[in-house]
Amino acid sequence: MRESWLAKRTQTFDASGIRRVFELGARLENPVNFSIGQPDFDVPQPVRRAAIEAIESGKNRYALSQGMPVLREKLLEKIRQLYADGDRDLIVTCGTSGGLVLAMMALVEPGDEVILFDPGFVMYPVLVRLFGGVEVYVDTYPNFRIDVGRVEAALTPKTKLILFNSPANPTGMVAQAEEVQAIAELAFRHHVALISDEIYSAFSYDFPFVSPARFNPDTIVVDGFSKSHGMPGWRLGFAHGPRTIIQEMIKLQQYSFVCAPQPFQWAGAVALDVPVDEHIDQYRRKRDKIVAGLRDHYELVPPSGAFYAFPKVPFGTATEFVERAIQEFELLMIPGSVFSQCDTHFRISYAVDDATIDRGIEILQHLARMKT
Repeated sequence: MRESWLAKRTQTFDASGIRRVFELGARLENPVNFSIGQPDFDVPQPVRRAAIEAIESGKNRYALSQGMPVLREKLLEKIRQLYADGDRDLIVTCGTSGGLVLAMMALVEPGDEVILFDPGFVMYPVLVRLFGGVEVYVDTYPNFRIDVGRVEAALTPKTKLILFNSPANPTGMVAQAEEVQAIAELAFRHHVALISDEIYSAFSYDFPFVSPARFNPDTIVVDGFSKSHGMPGWRLGFAHGPRTIIQEMIKLQQYSFVCAPQPFQWAGAVALDVPVDEHIDQYRRKRDKIVAGLRDHYELVPPSGAFYAFPKVPFGTATEFVERAIQEFELLMIPGSVFSQCDTHFRISYAVDDATIDRGIEILQHLARMKT
């Protein structure tokens, strides 16, 4: 009887496959954990100290729904320096995920089509379905680059928005400036909304990160501190875009998340002045170690950013391959079917210490030699 109370939208998706693997790992004694996408470095000490000082000084009440001025105004100043767009406004959100939820809630109506890239982050199609939209996939296999011609061919009168992510999860690919410009101008030309998920923007190893907001003033950008400053548990993000849309997101936040945590907003203002270059250099080196260790054993498009690699399985399906890796070697990874309509690749998160990377490479080389 209780199941009959459930809204139909809850039946359109399953629990996250990433979380299932993560929970399995918690039950293993000595896993090699390549599964979870969170940094292995801690929040920088000045930022931790700022959070503690905010808590101790009583900054523990509700924050403004749009964000506290100490962080919001500092972010707005930076954004307006980057993008000469007087209409651009900003909201502080409960993580980048909170920003995505609010943006999709503000834009997507039942029947609207949303263009997603395959493979892509597990949350994207779920959000589309939650708000009654219809996901339309644009295939990026085998090199995970975006073909703007395929995107244009996927447009219909029902297309409401394009959801773009670079550096990308799960592939680690970073779109080059000409690709970004092409997708931005396509959306602008066809009057289609464009959301750019830029949570990994700090992690671009081979060439500078470029946002589509440089080329399309209507771009809605979501970003945050979880990856760049090692604070995923603090749930601190932000979104910026056309004032009309951001104001609606602020209104929706009043009736949903209410506000981002106030103490962490004071800490976030400090984080904006804390350099993360050392961590980025360390992750570039980790990327190089993964690529060198797997290139002779797997088909792998070398990732240019984020902290993921997305190799092709040497035999079977990705689900079968990952299950074997877990059962026989306690190596935790995510099968490609979690991110894609295909089950041919698997995701590695190399946001781990070097010893774990070395152990994981050794196991993966052994698995590749098994061939069956």
